Amino acid sequence: MQMKKLCCFIILAVLFSQNNIFSQNITLNKNNIDEVINAMTLEEKVSMVIGRGMAMGLDAKFPGTAGRSYDIPRLGIPSVYFADGPHRLAMSVRREFDSNFYYTTEFPSGTTVAATFNPSSAYEVGKALGTEVKDYGMDVLLAPGANLMRNVLCGRNHEYYSEDPLITGKIAAGYINGVQSQGIGTSIKHFAANNQETNRYSNDSQMDQRTLREMYLKGFEIAIKESSPWTVMTAYNKINGKHTSENVELTTHILRDEWGFNGLVISDWNAGNDAVASMIAGNDMLQPGQEKQYKDILEAVKNGSLDEAILNRNVKRVLELVVKSNSFNNETYPNKTDLDAHAAVSRKIGTEGIVLLTNNGALPFSEKINQVALYGSTSYDMVPAGMGFGSVGFGRYTVSMVEGLRNASYNVDKNLILQYQRHLAAEERRLFPNGRPPFALAPPPRADEFIPTPEELAEQVKANDVAIFTIGRTSAEPKDREIQEFYFTENESALLKEVSAAYHAAGKKVIVILNICSPVETDSWKSMADAVICAFQPGQEVGHCVTDILTGKVNPSGKLPMTFAVNYGDAASDKNFPFDYEFKMPSFAMGSGTNIVGEDEVEEEKGPERNIDYTIYEEGVYVGYRYFDTFNKEVSFPFGFGLSYTTFDQEIVASSIADDLCKMEVLVTNTGNVSGKEVVQIYVTAPEGGIKKPAKELKAFGKTRELNPGESETITLTWDQMDMSSFNNKTSSWELAKGTYKLHVATSVDDIKSSVEHKINRSKKIKVHDALKPAQSIVTIR
Repeated sequence: MQMKKLCCFIILAVLFSQNNIFSQNITLNKNNIDEVINAMTLEEKVSMVIGRGMAMGLDAKFPGTAGRSYDIPRLGIPSVYFADGPHRLAMSVRREFDSNFYYTTEFPSGTTVAATFNPSSAYEVGKALGTEVKDYGMDVLLAPGANLMRNVLCGRNHEYYSEDPLITGKIAAGYINGVQSQGIGTSIKHFAANNQETNRYSNDSQMDQRTLREMYLKGFEIAIKESSPWTVMTAYNKINGKHTSENVELTTHILRDEWGFNGLVISDWNAGNDAVASMIAGNDMLQPGQEKQYKDILEAVKNGSLDEAILNRNVKRVLELVVKSNSFNNETYPNKTDLDAHAAVSRKIGTEGIVLLTNNGALPFSEKINQVALYGSTSYDMVPAGMGFGSVGFGRYTVSMVEGLRNASYNVDKNLILQYQRHLAAEERRLFPNGRPPFALAPPPRADEFIPTPEELAEQVKANDVAIFTIGRTSAEPKDREIQEFYFTENESALLKEVSAAYHAAGKKVIVILNICSPVETDSWKSMADAVICAFQPGQEVGHCVTDILTGKVNPSGKLPMTFAVNYGDAASDKNFPFDYEFKMPSFAMGSGTNIVGEDEVEEEKGPERNIDYTIYEEGVYVGYRYFDTFNKEVSFPFGFGLSYTTFDQEIVASSIADDLCKMEVLVTNTGNVSGKEVVQIYVTAPEGGIKKPAKELKAFGKTRELNPGESETITLTWDQMDMSSFNNKTSSWELAKGTYKLHVATSVDDIKSSVEHKINRSKKIKVHDALKPAQSIVTIR
């Protein structure tokens, strides 16, 4: 009996010394994180580095949201709640046994925000989104997306900002600062080189170090250094053979050691293959959490293949996020938000992001315009933003062109409305004979067009003052767009041709509105229209946003954050991008191996397939305008382009390259008859010799306030000298060549207003980590 008591005592003593469970009554606070980690069991530590699953059921605390972290009540550790974005707080509108509706605002897509060329506007969107996340009681918004628009067919381009890393980084930083101003965390994603949805869980993005660092990491670097996001989300894909979530060179050497990031790194949902490798790499939390990951990490610590010190490091980063969260600080929340105020923000920024591409005297509407004919199915079913996990649930509303015009006191052809209502109902039956699916990530097929008879068209021309034709395109994870979506359908082309000929014969104008996620072909038909407006996807107020531009209530000031090519195949990346590929969601993501498009089929074993299993970035740094401009390729509309209803003069007041800082002062004067805003774009041409560079690269940009006719504003822009450097693959260093640099003031990459030259007398070099080299040499465009 005495021996049994002694044994029990020894066992309790061991437990007591190892875990401190019985000796401490400790509760987490901001100053005792290490102490709390020491008080955790190994099992609790492992739980902290994986998620608790997605909150898809209506009985969850926040139904339809991305998930949460583990809670440990005995140590005062609550769950942190994650919500998807980036253009809407994604959560279910309804909750179990709750009669309330939990609506959120559909803000403009990332592309539309980028088209403002205004980080302050991105801040406004972020601030409003952060307010909604806070008002509904959550902690971290999984946004923004900062991947480069490498190809126009990427399925998630609507989430991303630009083909240019500077625009991407600056707009992302504005958005992050806006969200985090409300005490809500962000998660900049998908780190990195996540530029296609096809085979996204295992595609290998293969490129040299220069391409990776100058193009695909640079936007992240700018945003992280200028906004300090609470978290960074790694991507599904591999880079040069390694999953991003398992890549210590990416998540530690570059992100933390070089850039100074000190927040939490989380995986994309169900990303990667090796949980232990992710822990070692510094991917601190695996979402949404799998039982296998828990067991693998636990066993690895027990058998010594994972040092517990590494696990402790990652747990500490998780707890550093926890103590910043509203959930930890017991912040009360109203469980409702100011939807009307946020709708006003959405309308304002959505309108600012609209780009006027052509205008032959059609806009703004004259006083003679009263009766409007709306053509195109999208006019009656506008696209507010893209789809995917960031748009789970239903938005509050979407303003059609009919509503937008009527609210501005215009009459819309009622007979045409009735025709389209019948057409859309018939298309709904054709496309969805069994009804729309209750849940879908990929965008549903959109209604095709019908062609009015010659008699019907003649009556419409007679009854209306102007014709508006709206083209719609959308996109979504986990599917890239098809090549056909870059072009008009046969019916779309025929309808535009017929409408254009009929209205022009009567001396009336035709306006085309592009309600699109990514560029479409415009070169073959733009001359048929008297004005072309690229609205992108300006959010739930889309009909109001477009009408504000049509009427002149708002003078357009948006600029293209990407190039509009003449044809698909013109861009350097087009030959290394997948299409016509059927995507299958892995079983662990959806639970049943759901085939997103097409039918289930048995695949024969075969070797790695180019552009599916791996994609070679042969274009190197020549993405978008860097390619078209350098190699003198014709485009339909260049990067940075956008018209206004007024005119501006831009004059260089002063410029300098002194020490490490470059500076340009530009006087912008409104020389037209109406008020408006203008964007100043600074491009740099590097000296010849050394590392081959694009002909011009954007190095700074800024936007004026609203300038009245005759009014001026001086825009002062600065950038670091090393922002003009190139990465040398051989030496793993950033190198600034000596010589004469040309600084251009421009309104687009093709429209240089004035230039000035400055000489740098000494070259500079900054050595960095020799990281992320490809397994084999990649020959890029020279």
